[in-house]
Amino acid sequence: MSASAFSDAEYHQRAAAALAAVERQVDRWLDEDVIDIDSHRTGGLLELSLPDGSKLIVNTQPPLHEIWLAARAGGFHFRLQADGSWRDTRDGADFFERLSQQASAQAGRPLVFAAG
Repeated sequence: MSASAFSDAEYHQRAAAALAAVERQVDRWLDEDVIDIDSHRTGGLLELSLPDGSKLIVNTQPPLHEIWLAARAGGFHFRLQADGSWRDTRDGADFFERLSQQASAQAGRPLVFAAG
């Protein structure tokens, strides 16, 4: 589904919800002493700093109605789908699954992010 299928308002609401879900998971890990990830959010940009000093950057791209993920392994672009999921524009991977893979690789331990 193309970006034009969603209004700007719906895109902003869904993108904010995705960033909030990531922040909630990081907060849970901190509360449960699972892993010390520092998160810093400025508007539509969320920076996650892992214990080894590496970073994951999640950034909204309003003109494209996308969310971008920058990781050690490279950059990934995700577009909102009719079912509410965010899918990679190249291979269709789910945003939260790809974020989990990249965070796990950079942290050296399994980390799972989910939409809810």
